[in-house]
Amino acid sequence: MNNSRIWLVVSPNTGIPIFLGAVAIGSFAVHLAVLSSTGWVSDFLKGDKMGSGGETAMSSEGEVKAASFETRGDELVVTLPDGRKAVAVIRSEAMTAAYSPPPLQTH
Repeated sequence: MNNSRIWLVVSPNTGIPIFLGAVAIGSFAVHLAVLSSTGWVSDFLKGDKMGSGGETAMSSEGEVKAASFETRGDELVVTLPDGRKAVAVIRSEAMTAAYSPPPLQTH
């Protein structure tokens, strides 16, 4: 067992309950954070329809914007709702077939 010598310093009667207690406290903290920061979890646990209570992402954002795109030759430029842009290069099958990746190097 890795780090087995820890039990020479800390008694298992003390160390195991402390470890399990820390796991339980951490799990409780994560579950509390999820319950307090999302609306759909409490709806699910109550058996309500999703999004029926509290504030949802749609109502807090107002109108939902769609991404737009345009083509420039062999490039596709996508403008995301927050204003960021992404560019994708489109290759034809002839170019893809002619491309051969470099050989893998093994050490």
